Amino acid sequence: MNRQPVVALIGATAVGKTALSISIAEKLKAEIISVDSRQVYRYMDIGTDKISLSFRREIPHHMIDIADPDEKFTVSDFAEKTSQTVRRIIERDKIPLFVGGTPFYYNALFHASLNSELPSDENVREKYETLANSQGAELLHMRLEQVDPVSAERLHKNDVKRVTRALEIFDLTGKAASEIFKTGEKRDYGFDVLYIGLSRPREELFSRIAIRLEEEFSSGFPEEVEWLLKNGFDERFNPLKGLGYRELIEYHRGKLKLNEALEASISRTKAFCRRQQTWFKKFSPAVWFDVSESNHEAEILNLIQRHLNGEDVSQ
Repeated sequence: MNRQPVVALIGATAVGKTALSISIAEKLKAEIISVDSRQVYRYMDIGTDKISLSFRREIPHHMIDIADPDEKFTVSDFAEKTSQTVRRIIERDKIPLFVGGTPFYYNALFHASLNSELPSDENVREKYETLANSQGAELLHMRLEQVDPVSAERLHKNDVKRVTRALEIFDLTGKAASEIFKTGEKRDYGFDVLYIGLSRPREELFSRIAIRLEEEFSSGFPEEVEWLLKNGFDERFNPLKGLGYRELIEYHRGKLKLNEALEASISRTKAFCRRQQTWFKKFSPAVWFDVSESNHEAEILNLIQRHLNGEDVSQ
């Protein structure tokens, strides 16, 4: 198979991917594909740090605002829709540039890994753990019987951890875990990806996270969540359990003060940042740049051009 060379700009939240991606896209005449599991949802703009509409008019962005918050959108949906998008971009003689920080989306698209490294999401997992605690393990097992009877038969109803994991896999992939394991499903979309990784010292990242969240909280984020709640998009739906949204829902429910919601959001985002750094260390082939010293744009552009020309630049 002749594999299509593509480039992905990766790194932890608040590292500076968006600003650099805009500059690179302008110079390469590229179109950006968002690899972010929260930016796919409409009406969730400030809390997901979406690029502004004015920038999107200048440089086409894809995989943003394609589902409602109460819609199920799986990793399989992302991989299928994105692969089609890439083909269309290439047919228009443009360059697809992947930008974002959702590791299991990258895995599904580039590493044929729905079997070898099934996706996980702490918000989905927490939803089922909470359900088991509040309404009992048997109810959780009954839910599994509905979507994956083979796994339900194999797992004892009191094995909450494994039952939860099976439900988590179903929610994220749209497929029963038992079926994935049985078929050894691995979808190869035919891409040859080079990861350009951006890094900063952790304390600098943490400082940028705090500054960004403070700006979001003072620039309409609480009002955005209030609007979502008024329109029926609440904590029943997984996207609203995400970073910042869960805390602001608790604020609007009277469970937290606004400053407490901010501090909790900063703390959770820092923990997520640490996990991202761990996940991305496993990505290969990747070339990493410490952008606290310089943005390395010229060097990154050169690497991208060489990779798109078929050269091996991963060493």
